[in-house]
Amino acid sequence: MLEKLFALSERHTTVKDEILAGLTTFMTMAYILFLAPNLLSIAGMSKDAVLIATAIGGGLVTIAMGLFVNYPICLAPGVGMLAFYTFTVVIGMQVPWQTALGAVFISGIVFIILTVTSVRQMIVEGIPTSMKSAITVGIGLFISVIGMKLSGLMSIRLSLVPTSLDKALAAHGNFTPGAEETIMEMGALNNPEHLLALFGLVFTGLLIARNVKGGMLIGIFGTTVLSYVTGVSKLPDHLSFVAVPSFANNAFFQLNVGDALSMGLITIIFTFTFVELFDSMGTLIGTATRAHILDPESGKFPGLGKAFLTDACGVSLGAVLGASTITAFVESAAGVSAGGRTGLTAITCGICFILSLLFAPLIGLIPEVATSPILIIVGVFMMEQIKSIDFGDFSEGFPAFMVITLMPFTYSIANGVSAGLVLYPLIKVLTGKGKELHPIMFILAVIVVARYIFLE
Repeated sequence: MLEKLFALSERHTTVKDEILAGLTTFMTMAYILFLAPNLLSIAGMSKDAVLIATAIGGGLVTIAMGLFVNYPICLAPGVGMLAFYTFTVVIGMQVPWQTALGAVFISGIVFIILTVTSVRQMIVEGIPTSMKSAITVGIGLFISVIGMKLSGLMSIRLSLVPTSLDKALAAHGNFTPGAEETIMEMGALNNPEHLLALFGLVFTGLLIARNVKGGMLIGIFGTTVLSYVTGVSKLPDHLSFVAVPSFANNAFFQLNVGDALSMGLITIIFTFTFVELFDSMGTLIGTATRAHILDPESGKFPGLGKAFLTDACGVSLGAVLGASTITAFVESAAGVSAGGRTGLTAITCGICFILSLLFAPLIGLIPEVATSPILIIVGVFMMEQIKSIDFGDFSEGFPAFMVITLMPFTYSIANGVSAGLVLYPLIKVLTGKGKELHPIMFILAVIVVARYIFLE
């Protein structure tokens, strides 16, 4: 039955290899079970509710990817979208988390429509490589800034006392004495919690540098244990090792689509859709290539359309369950490297996600000091895409630079994406390189400009 369903022999794999590959992928991406509750709790959501949504949502969509598409690709709430949801939408724009979930749901519906009408493929073909890479890098820096802030390695404070730099700026009218100025600086390293986060960052980085499988997960566990041993974190009086989280705290169907529409959250919906569009595309195609799923005769990936549709449906399903955008995880490549070639790898990983609910008490013990360094590590991985940007060509490098810098420095992914979509076609046209542009870039630029004119 398994041979017929997954074509194991055709893809030169075995049941044993697939199960081991699924377990490997789960070990490399299980950190999201700790990270998602910690991040979304900052947005006011219940940790139990987020854990339930992450485990069930990620598990079901991953199983669907394996069962209906036969791809060894696993999905869960994406780190970049978790950060955007929490810090830009809920905290930055003061949007209730229920309304933010509504925006995620709508972006999923848009995503499904774009997929079934093939517009998705056209958009991906139309956006230049430098812009795709810049968006990925910018989000990586944005996530890293959040990780440094949460870990205490970076401090952001408001100052009423002008520094020497402020005084110099005052001469040019850019500083008002007595006004609050936001200052970023190094955190206090004499704080035990901050030192522990630094240890977690270095320890996890060393594991990954040595290609230790499940390095992120081991790093989280090691930092957690040290946190309790040193007294930085305190164990509860009554601890159960195996128990299902309280479903009374679930966030099922608590999304507010009506308010998301009435508040005019066009930019938020657009950003959710836009970033997920390229993130999932790169992960799906990259992982499928490494799994040797490419048809040598046609040069195409059999079932790629179904993979895109499954991924798109997962976005809306996650919102219904109470999770931010569910997307394909680049960690799926770990399972492929371990021999995973079929959907049986994904099904194994998906089942592990659902079973993880049995260990909710242990997951609840993971402190923020153990998960915040992972955000910085994820930023390192996303920085790799900067190699695809030709900074020698200023018409490519300038828009990309603005995308990358605006995201972390304005604390907004949307600002960076918008800048790139407007500056790239503008610079190309004004330098006589307009013929290099795909028509979709002009359409997207007009949409962004219209958004800033009419919605702000």
